[in-house]
Amino acid sequence: MIVSLVLAAALGTTPAAPPPDFPARVLRAKLVEAGLDGPAYQKKLWAQMTDPTAAALRRCIADHAPADKSPFTLVADISGNGKPASIQVQPATPVATCLATWFATLILPPPPNLADAATYPIEIDVSITP
Repeated sequence: MIVSLVLAAALGTTPAAPPPDFPARVLRAKLVEAGLDGPAYQKKLWAQMTDPTAAALRRCIADHAPADKSPFTLVADISGNGKPASIQVQPATPVATCLATWFATLILPPPPNLADAATYPIEIDVSITP
């Protein structure tokens, strides 16, 4: 740690703050979702994503048979142009990781602007039922 502080001081920068942990990201996304613009954005988001997400999930399950169908949560930050970034899943089962990889290819509806962040956090709870 001292070495990184010395190096940062020598370079004239400060060390980057550690990224928020997964539960903190989930909580932040849930709070944003419950905010003023959250319901309207969720409606747009799911109008575009429901069928493609279900199809991708079916492919992920088939590609990883016998699949672990445990529930999982996906969190991501959506940029102003609708591109997902910083995608994480927990637990990171093969099916969850597969869906996260697919999710990274999407272009989503542009999210509302947030006063305190450059990106818009979302979280998706996935439960697979027969």
